[in-house]
Amino acid sequence: MGPVLAGVLQLLALTGALALAYVPLGTYMAKVYSSDKHWRVEKWIYKGIGANPNVEMRWPAYLRGVLAFSAVSVLFLYLLQRIQGSLPGSLGFSAIDADQAFNTAVSFVTNTNWQSYYGEQAMGHVVQTAGLAVQNFVSAAVGIAVAVALVRGFARSRTGELGNFWSDLVRGTIRILVPGAAIAAIVLVACGAIQNFSGIHEVGQFMGGSQQWNGGAVASQEAIKELGTNGGGYFNANSAHPFENPTPFSNLFEIFLILVIPFALTRTFGIMVGSVKQGYAILATMATIWIGFTALMMWTEFAHHGPALQIAGGAMEGKETRFGVGGSSIFAVATTLTSTGAVDSFHSSFTGLGGGITMLGMMLGEIAPGGTGSGLYGMLIMAVIAVFIAGLMVGRTPEYLGKKIGTREIKLAACYILITPALVLVFTAAAMALPTPAHSMTNSGAHGFSEILYAYTSAANNNGSAFAGLNADTQWFNSTLGLAMLFGRFLPMVFVLALAGSLAEQQPVPVTAGTLRTEKPLFTSLLVGAILIITGLTYFPALALGPLAEGLAS
Repeated sequence: MGPVLAGVLQLLALTGALALAYVPLGTYMAKVYSSDKHWRVEKWIYKGIGANPNVEMRWPAYLRGVLAFSAVSVLFLYLLQRIQGSLPGSLGFSAIDADQAFNTAVSFVTNTNWQSYYGEQAMGHVVQTAGLAVQNFVSAAVGIAVAVALVRGFARSRTGELGNFWSDLVRGTIRILVPGAAIAAIVLVACGAIQNFSGIHEVGQFMGGSQQWNGGAVASQEAIKELGTNGGGYFNANSAHPFENPTPFSNLFEIFLILVIPFALTRTFGIMVGSVKQGYAILATMATIWIGFTALMMWTEFAHHGPALQIAGGAMEGKETRFGVGGSSIFAVATTLTSTGAVDSFHSSFTGLGGGITMLGMMLGEIAPGGTGSGLYGMLIMAVIAVFIAGLMVGRTPEYLGKKIGTREIKLAACYILITPALVLVFTAAAMALPTPAHSMTNSGAHGFSEILYAYTSAANNNGSAFAGLNADTQWFNSTLGLAMLFGRFLPMVFVLALAGSLAEQQPVPVTAGTLRTEKPLFTSLLVGAILIITGLTYFPALALGPLAEGLAS
């Protein structure tokens, strides 16, 4: 079997698995967030944190819950790293430096999981399991909660109430992420991923020296890392490490975990707004972009030039021979079109155009299908923009799901789509203009610029993957990337929740002959076009200086 055919078959198998999981998982999640009953363990949690899960919240109260919980999480994780040297199970590792502890705490709380450290050489068992792994669960649950609040804004009328943040947070964690991650961890252990709390031990002699590895609860963290679209690996090599991702099957299974919740949330959306067809329209938009990007990535990486690449069957530099070009390409697109950031190959070693595709996937806003929750609310914001554009074209007030898109709504949507590009471009410009940050670049020219652009794109979009080649463990990058992650996560949430509150207060508008049918293929095409054009106009000059210049020159 040739490598191209193998890659195509992997993509078909993945698509089939996602299709099988779509209806049951999407329906189950809709029931989770629509139920008025609380499990016993949930009641214990509510009692412990002093929350009343039955009190409905307007958008300012919901936002305060999101920000308060996230602020406490950042502080706790920061302190845990700073006292690591005094904790049991630290494996002899010392406390993390202040700037790196800040960066890591912000990274995991914002669902980014950017890592400027070697996991196996810096973090002990307590920090990994009680700190980082816990945030993998709750940061993902926060994203789903905000998405559900926006869906309720479309579904409800003449009320500003969006549900209860604490109830949504706990339910997402207990009913969806914990059982899903438990099942996934068992599968990964069966595939060969390790799961233990062993210390550092020597594994062999190499070139006159010894090589040492430490164990860890790797399979359980790997499971929620992918299922919650987090991305932070136990080891520096991330999902290219055989302890995290041992076989081609585990590689495909991890891609499935990355995509399954974001895709299934479109059905949850359709059920909650009372029209499954609306969910299918959003799903079709996400799937069109995902399949298109995957096909384009596989083409760029299989389009080999020269005898060495022809013998290898593609551009194999920086890729695992266990997974090949096909598996690595599918993984790279999945992880950058979502907010995952896990890697099974190094994106810096992709072809110039291939590296540009990974960047463009993040620049779209990671909405195809995006992160857990963040992909859905990002796509719904773009749907509001597309409806507004369609209204301008036909000269009537735009409507979406029975709600008028007026001045307030379009301003909030516009702020949402502008904040992340502003963070990416301003921080990238500052890093290139100042003399010190440029010293962290391994390469010069277009590829070196791509290293910087990729880092801030990854941080501001809460992705977390790295282009490789950039030394980000400096005070400048730890601080500025941390700020990009903070602002890139929570400022958009402000606009999402404000929009949800505005929509929930409206009275539904009756459907007329002039209403744009947003469940039809025409609207899906309009939405895909709006996403690509808006992103292209925003980022094209920066892409032209980096990956496009490199790709056209090669």
